[in-house]
Amino acid sequence: MKKTVSFHTLGCRLNMSETGQIAQSFVDKGYKVVPFGENSDVTFLNTCTVTDGADSSCRNLIRKAQKNSPEGKVVVAGCYAQMEAEKIKKMQGVDLILGTNEKYKVFDYLQEEEDSVVRIDKTNEFWGATTTKADSHTRAFLKIQDGCNYVCSYCIIPFARGRSRTITVSKAVEEAKKLVAEGFKEIVLTGVNIGEYESTSGERLEDLVKGVVQVEGLERLRMSSVEPNTITRELLEVLKQSGKYQDHFHIPLQSGSDEILTSMKRKYDVAFYKSTISMVKEYFPNCSIGADVIVGYPGETEQEFMKTYNLLKELPITHFHVFPYSKRKNTVAAKMTEHVQAPVKKERVKTLINLGEEKKVEFAKELVGSEGEVLFEREKDGNFEGYCSSYIKVVVQSDSNLENQIRKVQFDKRVGDKIIGHLA
Repeated sequence: MKKTVSFHTLGCRLNMSETGQIAQSFVDKGYKVVPFGENSDVTFLNTCTVTDGADSSCRNLIRKAQKNSPEGKVVVAGCYAQMEAEKIKKMQGVDLILGTNEKYKVFDYLQEEEDSVVRIDKTNEFWGATTTKADSHTRAFLKIQDGCNYVCSYCIIPFARGRSRTITVSKAVEEAKKLVAEGFKEIVLTGVNIGEYESTSGERLEDLVKGVVQVEGLERLRMSSVEPNTITRELLEVLKQSGKYQDHFHIPLQSGSDEILTSMKRKYDVAFYKSTISMVKEYFPNCSIGADVIVGYPGETEQEFMKTYNLLKELPITHFHVFPYSKRKNTVAAKMTEHVQAPVKKERVKTLINLGEEKKVEFAKELVGSEGEVLFEREKDGNFEGYCSSYIKVVVQSDSNLENQIRKVQFDKRVGDKIIGHLA
C-alpha cells in the first residue's frame, strides 16, 4: 500500500510553485497525494510569516495536522519555520522543521527519529520550482527569482528568504517547455521581487519573457507582483508584443503618503507610482491592476490614511490586497514608536476593503455585454469557473467538461464581482 502525503500552502504564489515541486518529489518517491485534512503518513505545511495573521494561521494548521494524523509525521517548512524554529519546536507533534532552502531536502531528514528535527540553512542557493500535476492547479507557477535585496523597514522576507537569486533564462525556457508539455496553457512568472531579475542575474527579464512566450503551445502568460520602480517601457513593450500577456498587473503601493513611503524605505513616491500606473495603462488600456496596501504603519495619522484612501479611489486599481501593519522582529519599523492601535488598524482595513469591493464590482460591470477568453479551472454543480484576461472570475453552465480549456465567453451579467456568461 502506498504511503500518503498531504500538503497545505500559506502565502504567495511563490510558495504555491514550491509546494508543487515538492509534491512532485513525493510522487516520484511513490507517495500518493491526498487532500489536507485526511489522515496521511506525512503532512507537509509550507508556511508564511509576512504578518502576525500568517503566523497564527501556521500554528493553527500545525495543531490541525497533528489532530488529523496523530501517527503521521508533520513537516513544517518555509518562511515561518526559518524565522521561528524554536517556537515551533515547542509545539506538540512536529517532527521536522525545515527552512526556506532545506525544505527541498526533505527526504534527507524524513527518516530521522529524534523529536522536532530542525534544519535551517542560511545559504543563498537558488532552488527552482514549478507547479506540477501533483498539486492540481490549472495555471502553472514558474519561479524565476527568490529572496530580496531591498530593506523595506516593515518587511521580514529578506530575513526569511535571503538575498536575491535567480534562474537563468535558458533554464526558465526549459521549465516552461516542460509545463506546456504537461498540459498547462497559462504560466505565471513568480518570485519575491522579479523586477530585480536583471540586477541579480545579469540577464534581462525582457529576454526571459521573450523566450518563454515563444514556447510552442503556451497560450497565456502572467507575472506575479512587480515593484513599480522596476516596470519599464521596454518590459511593457515586450509583454504587449507577445500577444500572450494577460490584462492584469499586480503593482504594490503600500501607502499613498510620501512621508510613510519614505519611512518604509520604498523606492518611489506617490507621483512616480501614479506615472507607472499611467504608463501601464498606455500599453494595456483594458487591464485590471492589483495593489498591496499596508494600513496602520507606525505613525500613520488619519490624514495620511486618507491620502491612501483617496489615491486608491482615484487610480484604476481594481484588486485590493489590504494588510494591517504587523510588527516583525528585527525590522526597523518594529523599533519605532507611535504604533497604531489595533482597533484603528482594523477599521482602516475595513474601509479600504469596502472601497476595493466597490471598485472591483464596477470593473466587472463594465465587462458585461462584451466577449472574452476564459481559462476554466474547476466544475461545481454543472457550472464551470475560471478567469478572464483581466482576472475577473467567470462562471458558465455547461454539460461538457470545460476544465483546462480556454473558451470564448459572452459576458451576460454581473453577480457581485463575478461574471455570469455563456459560451460564445
